[in-house]
Amino acid sequence: QVQLQESGPGLVKPSQTLSLACSVSGGSITISYYAWHWIRQPPGKGLEWMGVIAYDGSTYYSPSFKSRTSISRDTSKNQFSLQLNSVTPEDTAVYYCARSDGLRVGVVNKSEYEDWGQGIQVTVSS
Repeated sequence: QVQLQESGPGLVKPSQTLSLACSVSGGSITISYYAWHWIRQPPGKGLEWMGVIAYDGSTYYSPSFKSRTSISRDTSKNQFSLQLNSVTPEDTAVYYCARSDGLRVGVVNKSEYEDWGQGIQVTVSS
């Protein structure tokens, strides 16, 4: 079974860059046709799909985040990462990484994903 674990700072100041990593075990991030997602849930709101990096390294982003989001990977560490620039308090959320079999874009239905990390709380505050 594939396991995912998010890591990164729990507190970020406004205007700074949020950087999170997702470490993957139990399967390579280059396996066809796995896809690796970042999804978040602000307090009191539903899930928000942010973007995905596919097994071949191709990336897709939500229009809501595209201008300030970058997803990359380090195959030597079997992990993928999220960078969110110019954060504001509205970016306070629990951030999740997740895996899907096959490419999913914009999906917020939990059942569409095979594996999830436990989530990491990120607060944006000065």
